[in-house]
Amino acid sequence: MSPLKTTGIEELKELVSIRKRESKALFDSKNYSGSYYLAGYIIECALKVCIAKKFNKHVIPDKKFVNEIYCHDLDKLLQLSDLQNELNRKSKSDASFERYWAVIKDWSEQKRYETTSSRALAFDIYKAITSRKSGVLVWIKQYW
Repeated sequence: MSPLKTTGIEELKELVSIRKRESKALFDSKNYSGSYYLAGYIIECALKVCIAKKFNKHVIPDKKFVNEIYCHDLDKLLQLSDLQNELNRKSKSDASFERYWAVIKDWSEQKRYETTSSRALAFDIYKAITSRKSGVLVWIKQYW
């Protein structure tokens, strides 16, 4: 019997770092579509870290919940991570954060089939994710 393929919290955190570097490298080399596309995975993996923390070591999780995690929908992952109320509070108190989330929430894994992402769009999503003051990644990391 072969072992099940699992992705732990530390692997997901490493993927966040890797995707961040890759997205920046693609942006710097003027590959804006790829930069935009990979940037969304930074947030997807970060939210999945928060979801993974909800699992108990010796408890079989609900199959429906587990199946729902295997998606790329950032709004759905936000809900599954139980961070929707926190996001609403943060958005009300920080206008920059609210604008940043508005940029990020429209990302889709379907962007991999597009080559039209502009420099401005790639820059906006990367900034929305990585801004030190109000960036979405900084906010999510509070719940890791």
